[in-house]
Amino acid sequence: MDEGKIIKVSGPLVKAKGMKKSRMFDVVKVGEEKLVGEIIKIEKDIASIQVYEETEGLKIGDPVFGTGQPLVVELGPGLIGEIFDGIQRPLSKIEKIGDFIYKGIEIPPLDREKKWDFKPCVKKGEIVEEGDVVGEVKETFLVSHKIMVPIGIAGEIIDIKEGSFTVTEEVGKIKTKDGQYHIIKLMQKWPVRTRRPFKERKHPQIPLVTGQRIIDTLFPILKGGTACIPGPFGSGKTVVLHQIAKWADSEIVVYIGCGERGNEMADVLIEFPKLKDPSSGRSLMERTSLIANTSNMPVAAREASIYTGLTIAEYFRDMGYSVSLMADSTSRWAEALREISGRMEEMPGEEGYPAYLGTRVASFYERAGRVICLGREKREGSLSVIGAVSPPGGDLTDPVVQMTLRVVKVFWGLDDRLAYQRHFPAINWLSSYSLYQEYAKPFLKEKIGSDFPDLCSIAISILEKEAELLEIVRLVGMETLSSQDRLTLEIARSIREDFLHQSAFDERDAYTTLKKQYKMLKIILTFHQFALNFLEKGKNLDEILKLPIREKIRYIRYIPEDKLGEFDTIEEEIIKAFNENLD
Repeated sequence: MDEGKIIKVSGPLVKAKGMKKSRMFDVVKVGEEKLVGEIIKIEKDIASIQVYEETEGLKIGDPVFGTGQPLVVELGPGLIGEIFDGIQRPLSKIEKIGDFIYKGIEIPPLDREKKWDFKPCVKKGEIVEEGDVVGEVKETFLVSHKIMVPIGIAGEIIDIKEGSFTVTEEVGKIKTKDGQYHIIKLMQKWPVRTRRPFKERKHPQIPLVTGQRIIDTLFPILKGGTACIPGPFGSGKTVVLHQIAKWADSEIVVYIGCGERGNEMADVLIEFPKLKDPSSGRSLMERTSLIANTSNMPVAAREASIYTGLTIAEYFRDMGYSVSLMADSTSRWAEALREISGRMEEMPGEEGYPAYLGTRVASFYERAGRVICLGREKREGSLSVIGAVSPPGGDLTDPVVQMTLRVVKVFWGLDDRLAYQRHFPAINWLSSYSLYQEYAKPFLKEKIGSDFPDLCSIAISILEKEAELLEIVRLVGMETLSSQDRLTLEIARSIREDFLHQSAFDERDAYTTLKKQYKMLKIILTFHQFALNFLEKGKNLDEILKLPIREKIRYIRYIPEDKLGEFDTIEEEIIKAFNENLD
């Protein structure tokens, strides 16, 4: 093991001499307290180390111990329902020691004493390959944790056990082709900066249903897709991410708090155990893993938190699960890169960010995808990555936003003006977009309604027309508009207020299935079509807008999911109202 001496301390960056045998991205222990750090640059025998803990008290001449290993995460039963810091230390265990994380504290990420019931699904003598499932552990009511053959291992099962085991005990043994023996445990390790391999990448096809109407209907994300949510302070980025984490139809959720305020992660910890999974009625924490690296934690650990969360998410994807990862926010991660880059005296890029910012952002999002997993059994898993971006003042020309937009397929642009008007989610329907709309159409037509994609297109065109008309109204007044244009403004207002606006605090409105979204939009646009037809017949617009049925349309969001038949009744009432009152 290499041992060097500190020659310079600059915030989270430490330089050490005598590290000739070390390699890039090796983990080292810095100082007498053995703080965790990672080598990010080597020049001859001098290593630059980013330290993931407070460096106060370190001095020139203090020892640096090399481990010869990269930064790895432990993968096994115990990940679900737990909250870790950026380098996978379990905060629930640290809490028992004290309210603060003491420097140099070392606690295994996975509990070494807890026993898990392991049920094998292979027999002695079977030939297995990397990624094959050899057994299962019922981690929570919602998650069956599949124990897989580690990457790079293949051969014959010469021993397999059933019973209760800790994560470090032997549950089986494989004899490889070269005669070597490999012990199977419930736990395996993986370096965080290396993406986990898979057999084949598939194009995303199935929508990731979030229950948020503006997202699912107008700007969908698919399972295995990528999305970003940029917006200024107070526009509701965290609220949207929380809603997606709560309601998205993913089997596993990994939520990364990267440099955001501690109260936001506290809000997750308080809310999630109380909330029920819409499909099972169980606690959301039974399918959630949390990575907390808040703004008062060391800057350098923000980068580690991103990769720690990604690796955990990929691990569950390899089991064949649909996984959603939320990162709040990647701007804080980029700021950490900028600070470390500045202390290393690298040539700065735009606005002081390192020149390799775009590469790092791309490498983060490209680990998303829908894949065929390793193993003989043809398992399909998906990893959807959604990142919040916090540009200063909401400036969308910020380098982090621009680098992100180059690689993601969905852009949900938040608007602080909508937030101030209490319109949530405050996603601007004029600036947002989704490149997955065409790929989602076959699923929507087959499973929801053959005319659903057409209704979505009509709704977007009405909202775009509204923006043009409002500009005319501001210039020359409402009186200059035709009856058809005034009707367009009324229908656009109905789409905004009765469909796109959604309350996270009303249990009837917080989550909406795709079927209900379709029926809601169809009701509004059915009224629009009948109103247009009757205007062409010479009917008065004011009479149309005074029809009592409009009051029912305002409250369609509160119709329960188990009473969707009421929408058909309302549609019949719309036809009846026009025929009886205006014909």
